[in-house]
Amino acid sequence: MSGFNEGVELAASRGRARLLSCVSLVAVLAFGHAAVVTAQEAVDSAEDGTVVAQAATNIAQGQTVEAEDATVVTQPEVVVSASRVPVATEQVGSAVTVITAEELEQRQVRIVSDVLRDVPGVAVSRTGPVGAFTQVRIRGAEGNQTLVIIDGIEVNNPAGGSEFDFANLLNSDLARIEVLRGPQSALYGSDAIGGVINVLSERPEDGFSFLGRGEGGSFNTGSGLLNAGYGGENFYGSATIDHFTTRGISIADERNGNTEEDGYENTTMRLKGGVTLFDDMLELEAVGYRVDSTRDGDASAVVVGAVDSDDTSDTLQHFGLASAKLKLFDGAWEHVARASFVHVDSDFFDGTETQTFSSNGEKDKFDYQTNLFFSTPQFADAEHTLTFLAEREREDLRSGSAAFGFNNTEIINYGYVGEYRVGLWDRLFLSGSLRYDDNDDLFDNETTYRATAAYLHRETGTRLHGSVGRGVKNPTLFELFGSNANFTGNPNLTPEKSFGWDVGVEQSFWDDRVLVDVTYFNNEIEDLITGSGNTAVNLEGENEIQGIEVSAAAEPIQGLRLNIAYTFTDAEDDNGDDLVRRPKHVASFNANYAFDLYNRPANLNFGVRFSGKQDDLVFDSFFPRQTRIETLDSFTLVNIGASYEIVDGVSLFARGENLLDDNYQEVVGFGTPGIAGFAGVRIKLGPYADAL
Repeated sequence: MSGFNEGVELAASRGRARLLSCVSLVAVLAFGHAAVVTAQEAVDSAEDGTVVAQAATNIAQGQTVEAEDATVVTQPEVVVSASRVPVATEQVGSAVTVITAEELEQRQVRIVSDVLRDVPGVAVSRTGPVGAFTQVRIRGAEGNQTLVIIDGIEVNNPAGGSEFDFANLLNSDLARIEVLRGPQSALYGSDAIGGVINVLSERPEDGFSFLGRGEGGSFNTGSGLLNAGYGGENFYGSATIDHFTTRGISIADERNGNTEEDGYENTTMRLKGGVTLFDDMLELEAVGYRVDSTRDGDASAVVVGAVDSDDTSDTLQHFGLASAKLKLFDGAWEHVARASFVHVDSDFFDGTETQTFSSNGEKDKFDYQTNLFFSTPQFADAEHTLTFLAEREREDLRSGSAAFGFNNTEIINYGYVGEYRVGLWDRLFLSGSLRYDDNDDLFDNETTYRATAAYLHRETGTRLHGSVGRGVKNPTLFELFGSNANFTGNPNLTPEKSFGWDVGVEQSFWDDRVLVDVTYFNNEIEDLITGSGNTAVNLEGENEIQGIEVSAAAEPIQGLRLNIAYTFTDAEDDNGDDLVRRPKHVASFNANYAFDLYNRPANLNFGVRFSGKQDDLVFDSFFPRQTRIETLDSFTLVNIGASYEIVDGVSLFARGENLLDDNYQEVVGFGTPGIAGFAGVRIKLGPYADAL
């Protein structure tokens, strides 16, 4: 591995100028090669009719021109988060992973953070069992440097360090999850240094649909989901309620003598609807969420990190969005107006049910976006997209306690985005984005940028992709103005900044039955904000993060799909010390086999997740004072699941988790569940019965 590390470090040391030179060279070569290929295709087309054109179309769609029953690896047709407009997957230059509704159901995912462990470049840290605070880091960035979007709503909590707690995100009838890696501030502004996680719920179509699910299992865990929807020619609507409860295990590790069970309860409700008017020229949509959760907690201690206590916390989240899209000139010119809000209330109590702290965070956003689509077939058969966006965002924080008082603060920022996308010869796809943030007077305005390139060599099934960008993360309201017994805000903080790039190659093999992607990434983060004494400061120097992401998918026979992901991450601070909670090696394997048994659909799923050794900090109860660094052991989780449709639309399912009963920690002093089993029933009527 030392040789590998040296190779990685050598590549990184050649830096930004070399990357830009490589991207330019790839673009020049691609232009030249595409021109030659286009000329050759014209000759071939004249000689062979439409055979070449049809073959190229089939390859682009993930098909083959051989037997109709050939098994091929397929990918989602479009990605929503990689641009301000939906983009075909093959045209995306940034590294992105899409998890579909089918995969979520096959793996029986109930807590979204669990499936994110299977994504290259992603590290998940949960402070205990299900329901405990959960962080997701992308490419070694901090948890609050990951932007989370749910149905178009940016849900990072202004009262929680601008971080989203993944503990409260259930798989409530989700359609897909997109994980976009690398700095994306030029598209989305603050919080997107590591990347973006975009979550989309199902939209009902074609009449009435119903989905019901109930299950129970280990640790007195039970959950139930109900969804009803209707889709018509010009409108749709749906309502969802998802309830999850568990008595759990001790959050403080049982190996340290902690035996108290710490429970968790979550009720998620969603209303969603839309209507199209004037022959699809005007689209109106709205979605609203309510997430009500309660969890038990434990206290911190210097020696072991956590000890039993009777602490509890309640969190109530409301967030929603309303949007209107106007299409003119047969869709060539779009106008989109959106209004969204996020409201998060959290209350914390000790063992005597005395409130020790409360926080209230609000975020309102209004934006207008216009998109212009046009083509210039006389020049390189080019397809163009121009986008302009203007937005206003207000964040508000109220936090404190009766003992130490409350503080209120508010900031208002404005952002302006321009993006240009072009596709040339249906082979080379380029994009450039520029954003200017007119921030509150408390800190400087910022300009960020992003450029991507993807090149398809269809004849060999090869796709080259790369991206480069600058990211920012604004100081949080608590860091600026927070105040309690052990912390005083610092209004002189400046935004955290990053420069990141990646380059990769995607290759198909075996008549498109195997698809492999290898990506190198590099990210430099400076002005990182951290606790110092009883306040927060910007650190000097840079965090250097680099690594390799590998993903592979194969469908060797009909119904069998294999997925592999591996990430090597080398993340160091300015002193050369490893960053905490960033394991160097993370890998996963998933095998899913869908087949018919007695003429009924059946499914088997087998998954393995490995997380290597990682360092972690141990804090005492007087945050943010660090006492020491401890190295956590690697661990391997093995899961298996099965389902069988007993009658039309009714399926029984069961799964086992942590079958090796691995006793591990993701955060120092916090326990994790051992071997567990769950079983239940699922009912699908209408379109859902065919879609999953």
